[in-house]
Amino acid sequence: MTMTRFGFVSLLASPLLAQSSRDVFLLAGQSNMAGRGVVEAADKLAWPGISVFTKAKVWAPAVDPLHFDKPEIAGVGLGRTFAATVQKHSPMKEIGLIPAAMGGSSLQEWSPAGPLFTNAVERTKAAGGRLRGILWHQGEADAVAGLESTYAERWMVVMTALREAVGDVPVVVGELGRFNAKYAAVSEQLALLPVRYPRTAFVSAGGLQAKADGVHFDAPSLKEFGRRYAHAWLMLAGNW
Repeated sequence: MTMTRFGFVSLLASPLLAQSSRDVFLLAGQSNMAGRGVVEAADKLAWPGISVFTKAKVWAPAVDPLHFDKPEIAGVGLGRTFAATVQKHSPMKEIGLIPAAMGGSSLQEWSPAGPLFTNAVERTKAAGGRLRGILWHQGEADAVAGLESTYAERWMVVMTALREAVGDVPVVVGELGRFNAKYAAVSEQLALLPVRYPRTAFVSAGGLQAKADGVHFDAPSLKEFGRRYAHAWLMLAGNW
């Protein structure tokens, strides 16, 4: 056994661990799920027991950026702190993250049988392990396009198909940034999803800050967002 900042982790917890022993999470949506926070040296340090399914479809230590949707701007996201918080509650667990978000993507682009949907399903199946949840952050593109009024209905079509394809697992969605008034109507739709759709949790973005672009959360906010996503998922998952 070895000690980490999050507790005891087996020496066998590594990217080479048998795929069936890994609890995995699918990360989907647009750029704030992919992560655009500034990467610092600490973000490049691997955490034992936490791995990422890379673009090449192999498991590797989870260091930022996890996503590769737009390599020139990909940065810190919420995935690592989500995994670390979940692992803190179950230190013997091996946590795997499957990045599949695409910056700038609309909900329409996530339609079943479309390329983003198909890629997410294919990557999840190729990753193996035990899918435990879907983390979703998307909606800025729909807000800007004026498609907020039908967001919930369209999202439920996408998520129902995704669950049918990869497994009926808990889904956690996040509020859009409060720093942009254009996002409020989509956030209202997201907040009501737990009432309308089973095994879904909504995570507040209260107090989280934007980068200078006014679109993307900054790195400290994304790290806090990851912790909030984890607490929401743990409430849904119960005794996992």
